[in-house]
Amino acid sequence: MTEFTPLASSLGGALIGAAAVLLMATNGRIAGISGIAARVLPPYEDRETAARVAFIAGLVLAPLLYMAAGGAVVQTVSTNFPLLVIAGLLVGFGSAYGGGCTSGHGVCGLSRLSKRSLVATAVFMGVAFVTVLITRYAL
Repeated sequence: MTEFTPLASSLGGALIGAAAVLLMATNGRIAGISGIAARVLPPYEDRETAARVAFIAGLVLAPLLYMAAGGAVVQTVSTNFPLLVIAGLLVGFGSAYGGGCTSGHGVCGLSRLSKRSLVATAVFMGVAFVTVLITRYAL
């Protein structure tokens, strides 16, 4: 089970939204994690590579800084390695096939009223709901 706290969730959502707006305003780019991560590797090396690396480093370091400040980060991951590999491949395939990830479509695309992002978000949220139902109740 996860612990939902409205205040922390609202603050987190506001920070994600602010980061997406800031990236768009200063760089003209969508804050899609899969696109940013894909463009760190060759052949995309350009003047924005350092900014992309900094963005990804922020994603990794933020929970560590939060814990250093006295917060608790609770995250559980399956110990079933084959399941993790399959899940990772499916997420990667879905991001590539769908032209973006949850942050690109769900946060940035929906806020721009993109029809393509609306469809993509409906699909990945629907698959997520079914996956939770299957893994929690059927397995």
